[in-house]
Amino acid sequence: MTEFEIKKKNSMMVVGIELRTSNEPDAGPVEIPQHWEKFYKNNIMEKIPNKSANEVVALYCDYEGDHTKPYSLVIGCPVSSIDHIPEGMVAKIIPETSYAVFDVSGEFPKSLVETWGKIWRTKLDRTFSYDFELYGSEFGSTQKLDVYIAVK
Repeated sequence: MTEFEIKKKNSMMVVGIELRTSNEPDAGPVEIPQHWEKFYKNNIMEKIPNKSANEVVALYCDYEGDHTKPYSLVIGCPVSSIDHIPEGMVAKIIPETSYAVFDVSGEFPKSLVETWGKIWRTKLDRTFSYDFELYGSEFGSTQKLDVYIAVK
């Protein structure tokens, strides 16, 4: 079982591109890789103003229920201001809250898929509000990231 640590995290603003999807086999597993491709192919990271860190955030939000129901995925960056949101992008404000934080390392994306499977089976008191994957600036060379699951 993947170990996790409970951490409190300050609020964060994120700007990026949004996808409405679900975990149905013909939805998320197909659409999410395409959404990532769009993020990189269209150089979205470089178009986001006021970046506060050289990190990429994959934010899961606007859940219609639990992980079996539709949700939004916003791939973007943490920002210091949402005064200017480029056309075709959205801004989300993640409130300060507590998270179960899972360290992910190993062959990517296999390690991430396995971690999400374990998260879904772990008895966490989830809020299904704002969950996210945080890819640090060193991700490309280390293939390490953290998954933050909002908990009560």
